[in-house]
Amino acid sequence: MVKDRFHDIVRTALEKEGWQITADPYEININDVEFEVDLAAEQLLAATRENQKIAVEIKSFISPSKVSDFHTALGQFLNYRDALEIVDPDRQLYLAVRDPIYESFFKRRFIVDAIQRYQLRLVIYNVQQGVIVQWL
Repeated sequence: MVKDRFHDIVRTALEKEGWQITADPYEININDVEFEVDLAAEQLLAATRENQKIAVEIKSFISPSKVSDFHTALGQFLNYRDALEIVDPDRQLYLAVRDPIYESFFKRRFIVDAIQRYQLRLVIYNVQQGVIVQWL
């Protein structure tokens, strides 16, 4: 698997927020179909004493076509979410995108509608600061 350009930045940003990375990559096998989600992480929530589990697919959106990148990201997200429902239904899937891409592309009406329609969870990260900016 080739890691996304910003893989290590997102991993470090998650760790800064108290997430423990449990798989890098998180491999899933469903009926001889293999998937690799970029990261799996867990966090113990002290207030509830419950373990919160996430999987994060990181996308750079660096090709000339942001729409093509979105098609790929959405397709992967939907496939990974379906797979997680089978093997790890308590784990929430997030798509990680850089803050400038979120601000410039993900706020376009069609993309906003698609995010709502397909119930994408997003984690927005800042490359320069190496931090998570927003969870949506």
